[in-house]
Amino acid sequence: MLDHKVIENFRTRLRGPLLLAGENGYDEARALWNAMIDRRPALIVRCLGVADVITAVNFARDEGLALSIKGGGHNIAGLAACDGAVMLDMSLMRGVWVDPVNGTAHAQPGCLLGDVDRETQVHGLAAVLGFVSATGIAGLTLGGGFGYLTRRFGWSSDNVRSMDVVIADGRVVRASEKDNSDLFWALRGGSGNFGVVTGFEYQLHAVGPEIMAGAIAWPAEYAQDVLDMYRALTEQAPADLTCVLGLRMAPPAPWLAKNVHGRPIVAIFVCHTGTINDGEKHVAPIKAFGSPVGDIIQPRSYGSQQSLLDATQPKGRRYYWKSEYLPRLEPAMLAKAVEHLHRMASPHSAILVFPVEGALNRLPENHSAVGNRDAAFVLNIAASWENVEDDKANIDWARAAWRDLCRFSTGGVYVNFLTEDEGDERIRAAYRKNYDRLVALKTKWDPGNLFRINKNIAPQ
Repeated sequence: MLDHKVIENFRTRLRGPLLLAGENGYDEARALWNAMIDRRPALIVRCLGVADVITAVNFARDEGLALSIKGGGHNIAGLAACDGAVMLDMSLMRGVWVDPVNGTAHAQPGCLLGDVDRETQVHGLAAVLGFVSATGIAGLTLGGGFGYLTRRFGWSSDNVRSMDVVIADGRVVRASEKDNSDLFWALRGGSGNFGVVTGFEYQLHAVGPEIMAGAIAWPAEYAQDVLDMYRALTEQAPADLTCVLGLRMAPPAPWLAKNVHGRPIVAIFVCHTGTINDGEKHVAPIKAFGSPVGDIIQPRSYGSQQSLLDATQPKGRRYYWKSEYLPRLEPAMLAKAVEHLHRMASPHSAILVFPVEGALNRLPENHSAVGNRDAAFVLNIAASWENVEDDKANIDWARAAWRDLCRFSTGGVYVNFLTEDEGDERIRAAYRKNYDRLVALKTKWDPGNLFRINKNIAPQ
C-alpha cells in the first residue's frame, strides 16, 4: 500500500486531478464501456497535458506499479483499468487541430472518433477511423483500426504520419518514418505495448460532408437470397462503397417496420463516399432488392453515418466478442452464421461482417506491425446483454458460433477485438509473422515491460 505522503507528493506534481477510491469522480473515471469489467485502480491520474503523462509514467515505474491507459475506455477486454494500478485517464485531452492545406489533423489521445470527425468535416476531410463515434482514437489506431474508409485508404494506422510518445524511461520522442522509424513501425498495430501516445498526426482524405449512406434490412426468412446478393455485391463493389453485414434481432427502431421488432433480420449498413450521383447508382440495386422492412439509405452527412451504429453499443451493457479475419465469404460460413442468428441468447447480440479488402492488401505484410494484409473481411460475433445472470448463456452462444465459424479464418485476428480471456496464443495470431520483430522492439523500447496492461508482447 502506498504511503500517504508519497501520494500527496505525487499529487502536487500534477496539473490534472489525482483520484483515489472514495473521492468524487473516482467511480465515474474507472467505469468502462463493457460493464463486465469492474476494476479498481489504486490511483487515477486525469492528465491535462504531456507533463502529467511523464510524471505519472515515472511515478508508476519508480514505485513498481502497473500502469493502465484509458482513452475512450471502449476496449472489449477492459484494458484501460487494472486493480491496484495507476490509471492514466486521458479523457480530458481532446483537442483536434486541422491543417486543411496539408490535409492533416493533430489529435490528442483522449479524443473520441466523433471529436475528430466533427473538426475534420468542417473542411470536407476525414481520417480513417472506426464505426462507433464513442470509440477512442488511441486504442483504435494503435491496434490497427478499420472503418468505412478502409477499403479506400487502408488500416487507420496506415494513415498516421507521426506520433508523439512518452516511453518507459519518461522521455518524449517523435515516431515517424524519419524519426525512430522502428518505434513507428511497432506503434502501428502493436497496441499499447510501447509507450503512451500523447499526439497523433493523421493524413486526411476528401470525404463528405454529404455522402450516400444509411441502412437497409430484410426479414431473416429471406436470408439466403440477401446473403447471395451481398456476396456478389462485395465481390464487385468499388473501393468507395463499403457495406457492413449484420445479423441480429430487429431492435424497436423507428426505421424498421413494427411487425419485425424482436424478430431476426439481415441488415446492411451502406456507406458510399464518392459523389452523390455515383452513390445513387451503386446503392440502387441494394435498395431495389426484395422487400426490405426498413430502408434509410439516402444522402446524409458523413458524421451521421459515423454515429449510425452508436445505439447498438451503449456504455454499460455486458459484452463478449469472438472475432476472426476472413480471406473471402464462403457460402458455408454465411449459412452457419444464419444458424447462429436463430440461436442468439440476447436481442442485443449480432454477427457482423466488415469488408476491408482494398488498399491494405496492396502493402506488404511487414509494412507495419498490424500486418494481416491478406484480410478481406472482419468477422465479429458480438454478444451483448443486460444482466449478470445471463452471462453464461451469452458467452456460450458467442463461443459456439465462433467454433463453427473460425475454420473460415485467415488464421489472423484483430487485436482490438480480443476479449479478456484470450491470451498469448491469440495475441500471436493477431501479429503472425510480425510477432518476433515486435518482441525484439519491445525488448529495446520497454525492457522492463512497464506497459503490460494490454494484449502484452513480453520482452525477451
